[in-house]
Amino acid sequence: MNDKASDLSQMTFEDALKALEEVVRKLETGEVALDESISLYERGELLRKHCQARLDAAQARIEKIVAGPDGKAAGLESFDAG
Repeated sequence: MNDKASDLSQMTFEDALKALEEVVRKLETGEVALDESISLYERGELLRKHCQARLDAAQARIEKIVAGPDGKAAGLESFDAG
């Protein structure tokens, strides 16, 4: 499992999302054996966590960009505020 985790650390968000979509597609078909389904589910959970971490990092970067030159919040808004 460590090889898979280190493999994930090198993936871009887009690559991880595509891999996660592929896992979901395979699981939704119902044509995968139980043992393979469990392995796919575990891989999917790792991919989901990786994508969430990348999104969280992007949110932190965006909030940092909005901060004023003195480092204090300059009208900081939540990432999902619209």
